[in-house]
Amino acid sequence: MTPNDVLEAKVEEELKAYEAELRKELGLEDEDINHFEKPVEHAFLRQSRETTTVLFGGLTMAHDQLIKRAVAGLGYKVDPLEVPDNEALALGKEFGNRGQCNPTYYTVGNLVKFLQNLRDNQGLSVPEIKEKYVFLTAGACGPCRFGMYEAEYRKALRDAGFEGFRVLLFEQSKGISQAAGDEEADEGGIDFNKDFFMAIIAALLVGDLLNDLGYQVRPYERKAGETDRVLEQAKKLMGDAMEKGEKLEPALKKVRALFDTIECDFTRVKPKVKITGEFWAMTTEGDGNYHMARWLESEGAQVLVEPVSTWVDYLLYIAKHDLKAAWGVPDKNGNKFSAVKAVKTYALISALKMYFRGRYDKYRKLLGMKPNALPDQKKIHKLAQQYYNIDLRGGEGHMEVGKNIYSVLEKKAHMVISVKPFGCMPSTQSDGVQSKVVNDYPECIFIPIETSGDGEVNIKSRVQMKLYEAKVRCREEFARVLEGYGFSVQQFRDYVDAHPELNGALVNLPHEEVGVASNLLHMVAKRMKAHYSRKVDKLMSVQEVEKLAREAAQAEGASCLEYETPAAEGECGDGGCPSCSDSLPGEQKDRTAAETVKASAGGCGDSCGCE
Repeated sequence: MTPNDVLEAKVEEELKAYEAELRKELGLEDEDINHFEKPVEHAFLRQSRETTTVLFGGLTMAHDQLIKRAVAGLGYKVDPLEVPDNEALALGKEFGNRGQCNPTYYTVGNLVKFLQNLRDNQGLSVPEIKEKYVFLTAGACGPCRFGMYEAEYRKALRDAGFEGFRVLLFEQSKGISQAAGDEEADEGGIDFNKDFFMAIIAALLVGDLLNDLGYQVRPYERKAGETDRVLEQAKKLMGDAMEKGEKLEPALKKVRALFDTIECDFTRVKPKVKITGEFWAMTTEGDGNYHMARWLESEGAQVLVEPVSTWVDYLLYIAKHDLKAAWGVPDKNGNKFSAVKAVKTYALISALKMYFRGRYDKYRKLLGMKPNALPDQKKIHKLAQQYYNIDLRGGEGHMEVGKNIYSVLEKKAHMVISVKPFGCMPSTQSDGVQSKVVNDYPECIFIPIETSGDGEVNIKSRVQMKLYEAKVRCREEFARVLEGYGFSVQQFRDYVDAHPELNGALVNLPHEEVGVASNLLHMVAKRMKAHYSRKVDKLMSVQEVEKLAREAAQAEGASCLEYETPAAEGECGDGGCPSCSDSLPGEQKDRTAAETVKASAGGCGDSCGCE
């Protein structure tokens, strides 16, 4: 035994003696203790694979659809659940314990909602449902309610009338648990082998890249809805290739050709908004985060969503970090440290990491390098280490802090939104650290929001106020570059219109500034061989920037600028416009001020920033 084992045994003996003493004082010596035991469920075995449907969900719709097609090609029957909505939230709260985070309520309620539909609308009996369906979900241990998900699923299923329904658990910290229904892998209903993992990885990578393309192109499309139409075709193309077991490279080339048909206007000045935070809350596309990404687009922003691949890359990086930190230390069972075994494990993880990132970059290249590269985990670690200890795990750990600084220093976003469930402890810790980050990086525009399924108006009003700051920052950036080259907005637009290749969806722009329009301006100026006179000390006032934005929007024919009568006292200071004047050059505002969530008390109540 190691010294630690001896110490632990002594502490355990003292605790038992103290417990016995307390029980004697309270008269509880004879009390029976019935500990909870995991219920025995009908095993999911290989022979029932053809008749059993595996339910799953929790990622974006693109990921879920591609995973379904990829795994179906291996002979499995799989079916993703719909994006959780507020009806699922209500069911989760009805059958779940109190005090859980809203991802628990949404995901648990979503499963109950699906099973109730099978029972009440499709005529399946409960025994048939338990025989024909299983649910695969993720789990983990740590300083988070995430570790309680499995128990919550079982509790809710029991109370909803589906006791004994099979829940299979994927544990990110242990790889795949033996929850496939049988401890013998050969008999399990799911073969967690190389082919299975390769199919999942391909679906994750392609899903990330398609989502990235969609969010980069959609805000600038000339024909509304064109990007979404192409995305649906792209998902079908890639799904067909995955299900048939074909190579993905030819399909990705076809996807690139599809996106090349989309005509865009990258002269539109739009702020970039990065969404980060708790994994589920920032990833879901429904009521769980108030449809945040699509709503931000409707407010005139370009959204940067976090790829699922970043999380996989983070787990591999952390595994390497932990191996180095534990060098020379015996394992948890007291076995002597083996340098050979540690080196082999480190080399294997390094190879997996290189393969994963290499595959991601290969697919990026086939899509014209338009999707963003995965962030450098080592750089994020170094940026965050003076604010947040990397060994504090749970949630995204140090990544939330590091990605915020990374977005500022690498000119990735004008604004960062951290989305997390109400009371999420890991994210709350990082939010506390962010106040120091914002103090050290005053150019950082950061806002944390907590989701609970309600309070949408308050959340969006807070985001709108920060979004206005990002819009002003974006306009200042564009005005600075415009003035540096001595161009007018009209000269800029005329040149772009005369060169159709600059309107292609997959055009690659230099990375000199944050905003797309500013980077396009650098490209145009380089083609025109214009000299950039950088005037660092001279920034345009907000009023000058607003005037520039109005002139550009008016040149495009924006209807809200036709009202030139000064506003009366107490009205919106937008020149009498019936809708708010926070439009940027090229932005089309289809909503009215009454339809916009109020950003403040008094004034016009919108995000235009008027008093």
